[in-house]
Amino acid sequence: MAGNWKMYKTAPETTAFFEKFRPLMANATHCEVVIAPVSIDVPAAVAATQGSRIEIGAQNLFWKNEGAFTGEVSGAMIAAAGAKWVIIGHSERRQYFGETDETVLKKTVAALEVGLHPIVCVGEKLEEREAGKTAALLTQQFQGGIAGLTPEQFARIVIAYEPVWAIGTGKTATPEIASDAHKVIRDQVKQRFGAEAASAVRILYGGSVKPDNVKSLMAQVDIDGALVGGASLDPVSFASIVNF
Repeated sequence: MAGNWKMYKTAPETTAFFEKFRPLMANATHCEVVIAPVSIDVPAAVAATQGSRIEIGAQNLFWKNEGAFTGEVSGAMIAAAGAKWVIIGHSERRQYFGETDETVLKKTVAALEVGLHPIVCVGEKLEEREAGKTAALLTQQFQGGIAGLTPEQFARIVIAYEPVWAIGTGKTATPEIASDAHKVIRDQVKQRFGAEAASAVRILYGGSVKPDNVKSLMAQVDIDGALVGGASLDPVSFASIVNF
């Protein structure tokens, strides 16, 4: 269960969140719990989760370890700050900042090289879904952004399916729609990396996951967890999702 805070919360607000959240999920041993604050708040989040089962991630990274890249943050810097995870290729990064399948692959490799666990995102826009292109688009994103990994590298990533039309819109893919998309992704994994890898890989669903729909989503055999946006900003809300 992963929370993506996007561009919300200051360092003091981050600390206050975890003061409330930690006791609410203290007995959650059925899943890994990851929260990705903005990069500047990673140290505060790491400090606030010491001694707990909560792990911290970043929302993005650059594929070089250092250099003249104003405004960017490297995987080595993220790891040195205490984060263990990083979200790569989120639809908002693709939409607003020009990320491509090629840069997603480069960033994934860079994350793995410094020991971070990548959550690699794929997903279609509304017009692509309405045109019946969901499977083709997911295949394209997988082939361009994930298939280039070695089997050893692939074994260390998590995939997140996030239908762009369901992010922040209040619309949610039905459990069946989400499951069908997850099957497309898992079939791609099977073709490229084999049946064992397809069975082992965790594919998260992200797209307006809330306390009232998480149980039906998690009941689907191909959905292995959630990448939660807005509902992860409130400690009670996110705890109820974690403890579904």
